[in-house]
Amino acid sequence: MAQRDRLEVDVLFVGAGPASLAGAIRLGQLAMEAGRALEILVIEKGGEIGNHGLSGAVMDPRALDELLANWRESAPVESPVTSDQLWFLTQREKIKAPFMPPPLRNHGKYVTSLQKLCKWLGDKAEEAGAQVFPAFPGQELLWHENRVIGVRTGDKGLDHNGQPKSNYEPGADILAKIVVLGEGPRGTLTKQAASRLRLSEDREPQVYAAGVKELWQLPDDRFKAGAVIHTLGYPLASETFGGGFMYGMAGNVLDIGMVTGLDYRNPTTDPHNELQRMKEHPIVHRLLEGGTMIRYGAKAIPEGGLFAMPRAYADGLLIVGDSAGFLNGMRLKGIHLGMKSGMLAAETIWDALTAGAYDSATLASFERRFKESWAYAELRTARNFHQGFHNGLLAGLINAGLATITGGAGFGFIEKLPGEPGYARMAKMGWPPKETARAKIDNAFTFDKLTDVYSSGTMHEENQPCHLLVSDTNICRDRCTVEYGNPCRYFCPAAVYEPMFEKSGGKFEGRLQINFTNCVHCKTCDIADPYQIITWVPPQGGEGPVYLGM
Repeated sequence: MAQRDRLEVDVLFVGAGPASLAGAIRLGQLAMEAGRALEILVIEKGGEIGNHGLSGAVMDPRALDELLANWRESAPVESPVTSDQLWFLTQREKIKAPFMPPPLRNHGKYVTSLQKLCKWLGDKAEEAGAQVFPAFPGQELLWHENRVIGVRTGDKGLDHNGQPKSNYEPGADILAKIVVLGEGPRGTLTKQAASRLRLSEDREPQVYAAGVKELWQLPDDRFKAGAVIHTLGYPLASETFGGGFMYGMAGNVLDIGMVTGLDYRNPTTDPHNELQRMKEHPIVHRLLEGGTMIRYGAKAIPEGGLFAMPRAYADGLLIVGDSAGFLNGMRLKGIHLGMKSGMLAAETIWDALTAGAYDSATLASFERRFKESWAYAELRTARNFHQGFHNGLLAGLINAGLATITGGAGFGFIEKLPGEPGYARMAKMGWPPKETARAKIDNAFTFDKLTDVYSSGTMHEENQPCHLLVSDTNICRDRCTVEYGNPCRYFCPAAVYEPMFEKSGGKFEGRLQINFTNCVHCKTCDIADPYQIITWVPPQGGEGPVYLGM
């Protein structure tokens, strides 16, 4: 094996999402104000900054206002929000809410593309003095005893057996006084740190949803830029958390998506299918008629709230953004919270660098700053939101209504509603499982998964190690098939998992085919597998989806 490059910096941000980039900008600002030179590095697994950025997105500008006062002059937002509606969908009709619940009032907010926003923030981070490197996935943490001292980036040019090819390039060891993990939900390095340092001990389990989204080019301006519609009801079962959204973007582009809670009961629940079924609704169908689907993507969303957030500091380490659960499920927003977490981390880091102390006791001031900020106040108000849907849609809506007048207490006016990991709620249905209703696929208006994957721009070289690690495929064959009916066939929005099992002589035989080149990096499999035997790790740097405009 070739010698690894070794690079030393002051601060390393992993993942170029809004949290890390806001953190790098704020830290650069503090260094400039003090006239101090700092080595600030941001690494990102996507081929370009923003390529793996996907969100709804309606952005609250609060954090951006604090970070860059004149951002409206150059930021690539699509439109200010011009109208708000909430629909309850029956199978054929809609019931429009007579008023907007306070958490969903979006006056003063902006419809935006997270991909465009992150690309712009990346430029601002470089202007603030940071170096921003795409195509550098963080593969493993580097340790000195239980202190994080850096990150090893992924190797390139390995074949499917893990052996070097002629173009082999070993990953680099990047050493830093402080490492900041902003990898998005279910981050690879965050999982490593949480396991080794027990960062989620005494916390509620994190609960996730899967967001699946398409962009449609409409032939006219029937859906105005800045128009925002959220939906409840059809097509989701009443016991399944989630809902739909439609946002008007510039240039007659409609952003349509579905959020499905990954704590569903029926193992055949399929987030991609639920979006296709939503488009079959007559009212939604009319909105899209004559349009063309131009982009597709999916990502996991951390919905557990305040009490599910891990301890976000350790020796040499801070965790920000979705990796730390900075998302308000009640408001369907996380960009502003992610950015604020990065800014608070930067201020914590500045004090640590000034003191020359990078231990857990010093970095614990990140938690103090958080608790003194508007971000904590907002998340506290939403702390019991997702847990209130444990017994279905109606109970969840009542709980959410109570939370708006009780400061987040909800049912029973108590401090904390208990939660449980989503995979633990999946019901064993046996073989063959009773499937949820399926959309009729025509690949013109409703699409199969492979067609949508093509529209995501996803590319992976085939001759490389599979980045979806299944620890024991015998469990898939011998237990998962007969107990759950192989839910990986359904929960993956990219048709990655193909169980090829057939019953022979009273038992199942065959193998699990993993089509890893389809992967859109959503992390749903890592989250929703009922046996927790799937681990998602980054593939070669620069590969995966290309979420232009998403």
